[in-house]
Amino acid sequence: MTDAGAIKGQEKDEMPLMVPEAAGFHTATDEEGRSCVTLTGNWTLRGIGARGDELSYALKPYTQSHANVAWDCRDVQALDNVGALILWRLHGFDRPRDIKARPEHSALLHRWSERQTPPYTKIKQARSLNQALLAMEQGLISHAHDFTTLLGQIVLDIVLLARRPADIPWREISATIYHVGVRALGITAIVGALVGVVMSYLSALELQAFGAQSYIVNILGLSILRELGPLLAAILVAGRSGSAMAAELGVMRLTEELDALSAMGVSRTVRLILPKLVALGIGLPLLVIWTDAIALIGGMITAHMELGISIPSFIHGIPSAVPVINLILGIAKGMVFGVVIALIACHFGLRIKPNTQSLGLETTNAVVTAITAVIFVDAVFAIAFRGLGLP
Repeated sequence: MTDAGAIKGQEKDEMPLMVPEAAGFHTATDEEGRSCVTLTGNWTLRGIGARGDELSYALKPYTQSHANVAWDCRDVQALDNVGALILWRLHGFDRPRDIKARPEHSALLHRWSERQTPPYTKIKQARSLNQALLAMEQGLISHAHDFTTLLGQIVLDIVLLARRPADIPWREISATIYHVGVRALGITAIVGALVGVVMSYLSALELQAFGAQSYIVNILGLSILRELGPLLAAILVAGRSGSAMAAELGVMRLTEELDALSAMGVSRTVRLILPKLVALGIGLPLLVIWTDAIALIGGMITAHMELGISIPSFIHGIPSAVPVINLILGIAKGMVFGVVIALIACHFGLRIKPNTQSLGLETTNAVVTAITAVIFVDAVFAIAFRGLGLP
């Protein structure tokens, strides 16, 4: 005897699964000569599958003119938001006027036709001059406002620290001087030595042609002590320490450490900004002296090898060829350069928004702006002190 339960289970297993009919359509021409588009199948996520773009492309020609096309959706077995969305987009984000649909499907189509049309935005190849000038003006106003606010807060905190010297962050200042000055000795020495060698070698070639080899001391001493030494040190510090300062403040913005300092009542200017200003104002002049010395040593060795000038003669000839005011002017430049770099780095660092894209953008802007400002300030020094320390 056969088990009735086993027979029923076998019949159940052998029953074929009902697969929904895929979405489709066919076209015909009615008595009035109009094209009639009849949708069939399941216009659902399962019925459409990966054929959404294919169906839209095939139906697109019939949506150009609603007056000559009639739509019939009565043969659609099922319709969900995916199918309604395709029809909504095909008909210019509206429901076609001559459409026939089941009542339950008509309600869904009607809801989609009442949706707000998405805004159409066209990307222009180039903005107009007025828009570009307006954006530039707004950017300058924003930077000027933030920079003025930063300067005002620094002045207020300096006055506060003058009344309470015990609150001066000596440890932060000392640590920043170490990171800005001591850790930059290697790169400034390499660049200074290479610049001294190159200048000495190129100058020797020209001086030999005129028999004026002894003037190499004047050329190297004046150019390095007055211009190249401070400028090279400032550019290296702007690229190395300026970017680090801006990135540090940006990361603190991302990790909400700046907000935590404000919540605890700790002035971020006293703990973060002033130590950087003081450290660069002290450390960069020292780096200028270091860069000048290394560059002169490199130029001196090259002059000895190329022109036969002895090292003692070169050393004794520098004080008489180059007035000491040029060294003082170079050190003063270094101090001003340091304050400018720190202000710009902190300004852009505080403008960083809590996202990684803004972090990279503002850090780059800080470096570029700091180097540009250094060159501009150097030009101002050159014009203002053009008659000082020159023969």
